[in-house]
Amino acid sequence: MTKNPWVVKSTEKKYKNAWIEVNEFNVINPSGKPGIYGTVSFKNLAIGIIPLDTNGFTWLVGQWRFPLDAYSWEIPEGGGPLHQDPLTSAKRELKEETGLIAHSWTELSRLHTSNSVCDELGILYLAHTLEYGTAEPEETELLDIKKVHLNDAFEMVMKGEITDSLSQIGILKAKIWYDNKINTR
Repeated sequence: MTKNPWVVKSTEKKYKNAWIEVNEFNVINPSGKPGIYGTVSFKNLAIGIIPLDTNGFTWLVGQWRFPLDAYSWEIPEGGGPLHQDPLTSAKRELKEETGLIAHSWTELSRLHTSNSVCDELGILYLAHTLEYGTAEPEETELLDIKKVHLNDAFEMVMKGEITDSLSQIGILKAKIWYDNKINTR
């Protein structure tokens, strides 16, 4: 289908802050019936980084996630301004959360985090050729950092111990990349 089957009759902004905007649309849905649809528009890109050293180790970041009211292990990630090169944001987030500086970067994927309700675009990077430094987390971040082998991070995804979508996709894609690299040696 190449033509949009939705007809928008009106739009009302319901909420706005520095990170998101929530809109409600009065619509005619694809079956021809009236209805409403709500969307969340993000003011930043979602940026995720899988740092990977030459021995196949990566770094995970643990923190309490307010919306879930739960602790979460994730890849280093954060927001990047829409008008800025996403790689610049990835470099900043990696340094802030882990203290790592990468001298080589590979874009692994672009994804929509939940395209039924939001327009958030996520970009995942593999960071390698690493240099160690000191983490500089933001004031809202109380982080635990742990170094694990990529195979162990993969197992955490498969067991449901990592539930964050950027982290799951990033780890799965990094594992495929790493396994292909090992098998071509």
